[in-house]
Amino acid sequence: MVPTANLVAFALAALLLVVIPGPSVLFVIGRALEIGRVGALLSVVGNAAGMLGQVVAIALGLGAILERSIVAFTVVKLAGAAFLVYLGVQAIRHRHRRAASAGRAAPRGAIRSLAEGAVVGVTNPKSVVFFIAVLPQFVDRASGSVPLQLIELGVLFALLALVFDSLWALGAGFARDWFGRSPRRLSRLGATGGVAMIGLGVGLAATGSKQ
Repeated sequence: MVPTANLVAFALAALLLVVIPGPSVLFVIGRALEIGRVGALLSVVGNAAGMLGQVVAIALGLGAILERSIVAFTVVKLAGAAFLVYLGVQAIRHRHRRAASAGRAAPRGAIRSLAEGAVVGVTNPKSVVFFIAVLPQFVDRASGSVPLQLIELGVLFALLALVFDSLWALGAGFARDWFGRSPRRLSRLGATGGVAMIGLGVGLAATGSKQ
């Protein structure tokens, strides 16, 4: 188990990273503008689950492979970027249909929103770099299993991300509800969310390998 002092220090470091808007926040806002508050919250849960998947993989040794292999890291990075661009394009393509159906039916299934959020979370190169570089700094080998401590720290990070990303989702979702009084404005807002996700995907793809 991670020593209490290490856990508190990590929580403060993680809180700074989570509070400052980054890729996850931009993704959540884009989702809220596209599919609404509920869909965005589900995406937040999926994103947090994807982060946990990264932590488990790193604890089991995948982190060492990604750290040493530029090719493996680049594949993960480009896969995540491509998926974000795909989501953005879909948001723009279907903006009129979703605007017309707003308020009358759920924009998509809960499982789909969770799954899409999980894919983004598990392929986010920024969190991969953070987990590989930072998590080991707070592990105390004398306090027990290193993999279990890594997972414990990862769970704490995911919980913090879940709370604060949900606040962003709620805020953007309420803004979308206000714009939703006009299908035309809502259509434009959905397109804005799509453009935001495309921009995020392109930005992640253009980021230098493991900086």
